[in-house]
Amino acid sequence: MRKTLAYALMLAASLGLAACDKKSEDKAQDAQQHAEQAQQKMDDAQDKMNDAAKENAEAAKSNDEANQARAKENSDGASNVQQPAPQATTPSEPAKN
Repeated sequence: MRKTLAYALMLAASLGLAACDKKSEDKAQDAQQHAEQAQQKMDDAQDKMNDAAKENAEAAKSNDEANQARAKENSDGASNVQQPAPQATTPSEPAKN
């Protein structure tokens, strides 16, 4: 009787461990898949940030070139435009009190 009880307990324990073990593997696989998905999303986000930084750099470069062109136009235009001569002002009538 003791042998049958020992065998029954060993059988129940091994079935219990086998049932629990499968769930642990599934959870580990799910965790691995979620970690991989998170890594892919982080990589995508990093790529988008890099693209945005490149666009910002290009925009700053274009803005700088536009500012330089505007400054050059202003300096070229200022040397070509003649300044009007100041006019002499004379009082037309004295103020009446």
